[in-house]
Parts: sequence; structure tokens; C-alpha cells
Amino acid sequence: MTSPAKAEGSGPTVALEPDLEPKTEPVQAEKKLEGRSPGQLMWQRFKRDRTGVICAWIVILYFVVALAAPLLTKISGTDPYTLYGQDPTYQDKPVLDDFGLPLGYFGGLSGSHWFGVEPQYGRDVFAMLVYGMRTSLYMALGVTVLMMGTGIVLGLIGGYFGGRTDYWIGRVTDFFLAFPQQLFFIAFMPVVTAFFVDPREETPTYFRAVAMLIVLWVLGWMGMARLIRSTVLTLREREFVEAAKVSGASPGRIVRKEILPNVVTPILVQFTYQLPSTILTIAFLSFAGVGFVEPTPDWGKLFANGAKYTEQDPAFIFFPGIALVIFVLAFNLLGDSVRDAFDPKSGR
Repeated sequence: MTSPAKAEGSGPTVALEPDLEPKTEPVQAEKKLEGRSPGQLMWQRFKRDRTGVICAWIVILYFVVALAAPLLTKISGTDPYTLYGQDPTYQDKPVLDDFGLPLGYFGGLSGSHWFGVEPQYGRDVFAMLVYGMRTSLYMALGVTVLMMGTGIVLGLIGGYFGGRTDYWIGRVTDFFLAFPQQLFFIAFMPVVTAFFVDPREETPTYFRAVAMLIVLWVLGWMGMARLIRSTVLTLREREFVEAAKVSGASPGRIVRKEILPNVVTPILVQFTYQLPSTILTIAFLSFAGVGFVEPTPDWGKLFANGAKYTEQDPAFIFFPGIALVIFVLAFNLLGDSVRDAFDPKSGR
């Protein structure tokens, strides 16, 4: 018997017989577009910058080497304090000639002394370098964090609240900017140490480190404070800050949630420039004789000693000089890459 639906020849025939339904390919679900935060976009742009990635690895390597200084010197079988040219224990393996100059080529390079030895005393240059890096890098890191933290807090407060608060913070900043930093470092460091330590006694290394940290911190936060203040003065007039005020948000919440995330870029860029500058300042203080002194290994002391030994053995200053130049250059290029990653329009 013929189905009424078939007899009429109408369209519902397809609907009534499932085997006659047209076969359609399943439509693939479109991939959802995932939104990316500014931090993720910055990271993607940074990873595409080959120079920045290489410099980042170089900087990380320096910090790892500085942290692993005891392990590296244990592997090399040396330390930065032993006088291999004068210690009777090592007389069977002389490293200096009768004039106090390193035996062998290029400052006495050998399997026992990878970077050679120091003239006159015979201390191992490799051990002095890795321990000097450790002293300078982590000292500079602590000073930079303190300077940046102080500058960020004062810049945020002065820039957001304005008025008398901004006025007095600005005058304090101007007062500290009036000091000639390099000369004040040289003049003030002996005063700080003599105020707490009897001049007839030897100043402990830890106290010298604390004194340098305080002096560099007190005289180094002003640039960051001015940078953050100028940025906040612009941001506090923006619509999203006004909307937060209208919604009843407290000043602390507005600064923390609305303004601070928008000043991350200048903070990171300034940090990448400030750290190598602080390392050079610490090296300068040691070079001038008011920073770290013997027998504490330090980059500045290596250069100070190298200045004395240049005529006798130019190779002594070669490895410390190359290491410092590479680090400062890598960190500065890293700062440029970080800036470009945050702001593609500022491309080099």
C-alpha cells in the first residue's frame, strides 16, 4: 500500500524516511579566539627578538655563575684568597718568576689556573673573578631593588595626590639631587665607617657592604621617583581612573589596581638600565679605595690592581674587563628589547 505522503509526492517524504535524509558533513567547530593580556603580548613580542633572548640568557648565566662561585672554584681547585706565588705549600708548582711575573703565556694560563694568576702575589684570577662577580652582582641587586622601591612609592604618592604632598616630595627630591653623587660617595663613605668603627681597627666587610648600600640607596632613588611621578600625573586624569573614583574606590585601591599596572613598563625598563649602572658605581667605589678592600674579591678591586700591574702584565685585567663589558652591554640591550616588547612603536 502506497504511503499517503508518497502518493502526494510532497516534500515531507524525506522527513518521514530517515534513510532518505541528505547526508551532510559535520561542521567543524571554529577555534575560539583567545584574548591575550598585555603581559602575554609583551612576552610573545620579546620571544621574537633574538637579540633580547640571547642577552637575557647571558644575564641569567652571569647570575648563575656568581651564585655557583664556590662550586666552580672547587672544580678548578683554587680559591681567591690563597697566595699561590708566596705560600710555601705551593713552592713545588711555581707560578711566578723571580721578578714576580706570571710564568707561562698570557698571565700564566694553565690547567691549574684557567685565567692566569695575579702578579706579585699569585692569586688565581678565575677564582677572584667569579667571587668578585658574586660580590658586585648581588650587592648591586639589593641596592637597585631598594632604590627602585623607594622611587616607585614616592613617585606614586606625589603624582596621584598632588598638592602639598607632591610639593614637599619634590623639594626633598631636589635636595638630594643637589649632591654630586660620585664626589659625595668618595667623601661620605669614610665618614660613615669612621662614625661606627674605630679608625684604628679594621672595618668588617659586612659593615662596608651595609654602608655602601645605605649611601647608594639614599642618593639613588630620585630619578625613579621623578619618572613615576610624571607618568602618574598623566594617568590620574584618564577616564578609567575617574570611573574608579565615581564608583567609590579608595585612593589606595585606585593606585594599586588602576595606576600601578600602567607604570610597569617604565619600571622594568628603568630596572634594566639601573642595575648595570649600580654595578659600575660599586666598582668605582672599590677602585677609588672607599668600597670593598682586600682581601674581599670585587670587580672594582680587580681593576684597581690591574691598573698597577698593566705595565708588568696586561693580561691580568683582560678577563675582568671583558666580563664587565659583556655584562653591561647585554643588560643594556636587554633593556632595549624589553622596552620594544612593551611598546612596539618605539622599535629601534
